[in-house]
Amino acid sequence: MYIHELRDWPRFIWSLESLAELLADVRHRQGRLIGHMEALGFNLRQEAVLEALTADVLKSSEIEGERLDMEQVRSSIARRLGVEIGALKPGDRQVEGIVEMMLDATRHYDQPLTAERLFSWHAALFPTGRSGMTKIRVGAWREGGTGPMEVVSGPVGREQVHFQAPAAARLEGEMKAFLDWFHAKPDADPVLKAGLAHLWFVTIHPFEDGNGRMARAIADMLLARSENSSQRFYSMSAQIREERAAYYEILERTQQGTMDVTPWMKWFLGCLGRAIDGAQITLGGVLAKARFWEAIAGVALNERQRLALNRLLDGFEGKLTTPKYAKLVQCSQDTALRDILALVEEGILVRNPEGGRSTSYALAGNPKA
Repeated sequence: MYIHELRDWPRFIWSLESLAELLADVRHRQGRLIGHMEALGFNLRQEAVLEALTADVLKSSEIEGERLDMEQVRSSIARRLGVEIGALKPGDRQVEGIVEMMLDATRHYDQPLTAERLFSWHAALFPTGRSGMTKIRVGAWREGGTGPMEVVSGPVGREQVHFQAPAAARLEGEMKAFLDWFHAKPDADPVLKAGLAHLWFVTIHPFEDGNGRMARAIADMLLARSENSSQRFYSMSAQIREERAAYYEILERTQQGTMDVTPWMKWFLGCLGRAIDGAQITLGGVLAKARFWEAIAGVALNERQRLALNRLLDGFEGKLTTPKYAKLVQCSQDTALRDILALVEEGILVRNPEGGRSTSYALAGNPKA
């Protein structure tokens, strides 16, 4: 029996006494992080927001087993935020749709969450009307023609059912109850409301696909409300991706338990606290980039060189070689070599010990490159 089949559904309960210390700690960490960010200049804050939102979009999709192109995601968000990152990489329809949904949830966090808004998010997630190779019902609640909606894993013929969602015939009433609660006067801390909204929405499972990503977007929307700010400096989705096994385990246990969701709330608050802590690492990277660009402010660089240096600062995978540089900035290898040698002459890049065809380069003073 799943919680949506219980007589008390959806009257969730939890022990505030058990959560009080965790909630106070998370609220303190939220305030401290926002205070740190407000002390930065506008450009650095925008850079931190760009990093957090990029991680959020990438990792929310990764949780569902889907990998997006990082440069497309980053470029799409930068274009919408008006952040200058050099050459922008065009995004495909799927990337643009996911970015639109996430930014709508967080930048317009104070706007009502309606069925039509959810339908728009869903249509943005699946612009082709397909999930992979499968045609799905887009921009509308799922129907019951194909049988019960189940979350399964394992090979064909030996599938394990982890969860079965409410019947399609119940969705109108279920979503009305959810949206009425969402807009009602808060009877709990907004952070707790974010945790409950995530669980409640993903348990209703109102769409044929994309429910997890939309549940996380709804939670982000409520977290933005809890901070009264559209600027996101941490990524809950990135932390959930790090803890994916634990996430699915607590979700499955809660959906097969009672209406007392205290264990889920504890996990959600703990995960949120770790996400906020992780933002300090992002902040460190943003500040390091700012110091780097300040140090070389007097050096004349072309757009290709700026793009390549930004990629190195963002954590370029592998070692920078002339062919990789040429592919990255879309130029000939001769031009790439001239650009690189000019950066070496300025002391910005150093040549790694390997020579010949293995010649590669790293940022000066960056032992991790």
